Amino acid sequence: MPQPIRIHPENPRLFEFRGKPLVLLTATEHYGAVMNRPFRYERYLEDAADKGMTLTRLFVLFRELQSACNPYSTCKPESPDYIAPFERTGPGRAQDGEPKFDLDKPNPEFYQRLHAFMARASELGIIVELVLLSNTYEDRIWALNPLNSANNVNGLQPISWPTYMTLQHPELVARQMEHVRRIVREVNAYDNLFFEICNEPGGCHPGEGNPGVDAVNEWERAIAAEIRQTEASLPKRHLIAGQEAFQWHPFVQGSTLSFRDFPLDIVNMHPLPGTTLDGVEYDMGQFMSKQLKLRAVRDYCLAAAAEGKPLNLDEDNVASQYKDYDGWTIHRKRAWMALMCGAHYDYIDFSIINYCETGTEASQRCIRTWFRHLSRFIHGLDLVAARPLRGVVTSVPEQTVEAAFGVAGSDISVYVADERELGEPGAGEPIRGALTLSLPDGSYSVSCLSPEAGQWSPAVTVAGGNATTVALPEFRHDILVRVRTTSAGS
Repeated sequence: MPQPIRIHPENPRLFEFRGKPLVLLTATEHYGAVMNRPFRYERYLEDAADKGMTLTRLFVLFRELQSACNPYSTCKPESPDYIAPFERTGPGRAQDGEPKFDLDKPNPEFYQRLHAFMARASELGIIVELVLLSNTYEDRIWALNPLNSANNVNGLQPISWPTYMTLQHPELVARQMEHVRRIVREVNAYDNLFFEICNEPGGCHPGEGNPGVDAVNEWERAIAAEIRQTEASLPKRHLIAGQEAFQWHPFVQGSTLSFRDFPLDIVNMHPLPGTTLDGVEYDMGQFMSKQLKLRAVRDYCLAAAAEGKPLNLDEDNVASQYKDYDGWTIHRKRAWMALMCGAHYDYIDFSIINYCETGTEASQRCIRTWFRHLSRFIHGLDLVAARPLRGVVTSVPEQTVEAAFGVAGSDISVYVADERELGEPGAGEPIRGALTLSLPDGSYSVSCLSPEAGQWSPAVTVAGGNATTVALPEFRHDILVRVRTTSAGS
């Protein structure tokens, strides 16, 4: 196989895969494609490829529970259907009622399924973000983990769950590192892969003696070093993604360290309130709130575009609980905004579950088809040369927010979206008006794309200048305007 996906040598915010520039975009299943036995991952992967999605995210150990605001998903398997990396041998029962695990015995079913998943994703050109470890969040979720002392026969000591993401417990750390090494070795041959150290690492959880963010960061650094050391003697070297530890209370999700002095190639940030970069805070919407917060998403992505690493808005869950037109429209708009600011985007599509691996008829018609439109558009640009463009747009219609992306002076795309939140007066109603652009003198071809319908308007010609006016057709929610010098075609 060729070399793995890498950061593009001519554009540090972009990827190169099999000789072509690549943007990461997905409406992914919720990460249990391998661990959940009934899930027919082939159907999921084939549909994702058909929709132009370039990424899927995969957990290989962590499992969780359904809650009032965290819907059922493949990451919440029934206990008899949970396929762990370790065999269930007993004696005795784990806390989920099934036989205890033996951490010294790799589970052949898990690794056979992992390889089959990776191979099919590779055939389809889909990148796998393989998440090695995760936050365990609370006692009842920690109770599901094979590394919990109550769930295995290997004599580990009981621990308080917040200390799982630290170096405090040498025997536990040794098991974590063994798990990391085994997974890294198993998948080294694949080129459609990067690793994430830990999903949502956090410190400063309320409670006496709980670790701070520095202790969690030290643990993450050790895992990153283990990945690098393991691959040093293997044929391939893969990128590492992740984020510095967030602070539970009060909630602060910093990213300055992640971009500048942390052993990461890709910065994964979950778009939430309390996200900071260089001392500036960005409120990108509460978890499962149905908030849009489009301007904050834009401003954070543009700030991150000045850094030297790719930004992936990973696991956007601001409205993913809502499997309806409004929720999907929120995520369509956030996805377009992220990509038009030079970032990458990952949304959980909770319509994809066991026995429904391609989503519902409604999600096929809406979010999954909408992402196909976005993928086709973004991968049709000169991505190596394209950059977020500041100062090109000088005015937009009221109640809208914009982002410009492309090659300055020759091929400029401007995304314009209604930024009003659901329930605000006029939100979602038709928008009329014009853009004012600052362009070099010359002749330009202008056409508009509907992100919802995927259809282009006929091209018209405008003259450039410092105050070029582009009349917009009436639109709801969002529109894309592409402006190209006439020599670039229409």
